[in-house]
Amino acid sequence: MPEADDENDVDGAEDMPLSMRLSIADTLTLGNATCGFMAVYFTTTGILIPHLTGSDETGMARHSAATAVILMLMAAIFDLFDGLVARKLRSSPMGAELDNLSDLISFGLAPAYFVLVYGMVADDAHQRVSALAAIVVLLAVVLRLARFSCVTLKDGMFQGMPSPFGALTVVSIVLLELPFIPTLLAIVGVAWLMVSRVEYPKPRGILAVAMLGWIVAAMGLLAAWAFDAPGGQLLLQTGCALQVVLGAVIPLFATARRVNTFRDNRREARAAQLP
Repeated sequence: MPEADDENDVDGAEDMPLSMRLSIADTLTLGNATCGFMAVYFTTTGILIPHLTGSDETGMARHSAATAVILMLMAAIFDLFDGLVARKLRSSPMGAELDNLSDLISFGLAPAYFVLVYGMVADDAHQRVSALAAIVVLLAVVLRLARFSCVTLKDGMFQGMPSPFGALTVVSIVLLELPFIPTLLAIVGVAWLMVSRVEYPKPRGILAVAMLGWIVAAMGLLAAWAFDAPGGQLLLQTGCALQVVLGAVIPLFATARRVNTFRDNRREARAAQLP
């Protein structure tokens, strides 16, 4: 009887629908979701709870904030590689759905929760307004992911700021420790860019390597800040400022390119009309 049971188990595995079998790319996607959840965990246990209990351990809060952001960066790495692996090998029929759900956790819920907790622990922040900004970030990611599933775009381009880039820009704005109003406006601006029609290039080839290098460098900056290394605060603020500048400059280049393309098309149309 045990042998018969083993044979039935093997047959059941072979008869399992393809939609229920996880590919290597799907496993990386689940790693993305796990990192996002753990980012929420460290934000809660290391920043929010000590604040609510009146703890003065600023070092613990700094370590937890760095860990949470590093986990979001790791989620971005998983998100980068699951697409590359899916193109090289294969992805299951549920791969796209897994990717959207994981992105919602890591690049929607985690950064929105980070903003919410910032509004509760920062001295000059307003909790209810910060909660509203966090909701705006979350809904922007939800709308962006839903639109991505429904709209067909030209190859090699995203419409709107990609959610991993948007999430990292949001947490960079918070870590810059600017006054509350500029921080709030910048966060809402990033949320608007995520649902905008501004085109962003997909991270492929050299751009993917550059993005991976930037993520690894950002992890190093966060580690230096977390362990209070000499100049760690300055290095972190420099990295965060660069992330924010990139988030602002890319749309400007994209808009300038669209304007130039429109002008060239008009010139060609006028030239075609001339006898």
